[in-house]
Order: sequence, then C-alpha cells, then structure tokens
Amino acid sequence: MLDTINQLFGFNKTDYADLIKNGAVIVDVRSKEEFAGGHIKNSINIPVDQLLKNLSRLKDKNKTIITCCASGMRSASAKTLLVKNGYTDVHNGGGWASLNSKI
Repeated sequence: MLDTINQLFGFNKTDYADLIKNGAVIVDVRSKEEFAGGHIKNSINIPVDQLLKNLSRLKDKNKTIITCCASGMRSASAKTLLVKNGYTDVHNGGGWASLNSKI
C-alpha cells in the first residue's frame, strides 16, 4: 500500500535524470500562466484540464512520460489519466521545481 502511495505522489526513487537522458518527455500540467512563470527546459505544457483533448500531442503511448505540476497533486491525476488512456510508462515527477533539481 505504501509503495502505491509513494508512486502515486512521486515519492519513489526513480532516476529522472536517466529517464530524460533516455528520451523521456516532461509534461507540465500546470496552467499556462503558471508555466510562463517558470518551468523545466524542454518540458511540454498541457494543463491537466486540457490533457484529454491534447493526447494527440503525445503520439507514442510507449514513450516514457514524466508528469509534473506545482505540488504533485495535478501530476498524479495526469498520470492516472494517461495510464487509463493506454500510456504504458508514466511517472509522476511531482512538483516541477523539485523535479528540476533531480535532473
């Protein structure tokens, strides 16, 4: 149970730098305004409330995706949504600033 909670909220020991090095894409699910205030270089901004309408931007369902937001809550929701829509390798990176320090 604890492992599931840790994974859901991005508290696992995932090597995000290695995922990025191997081609992972970061999807920042904050609002456009939040994203404009600061974000991880090369991340894609798709606000969580627009994610379903923009799945075509994430064409390869087997590509590694790392979701992030401000605190980890929206990115957890985005991860769940992506997995339910057939994406096979999705990681919740949690808050963008924390994720940025790990890569």
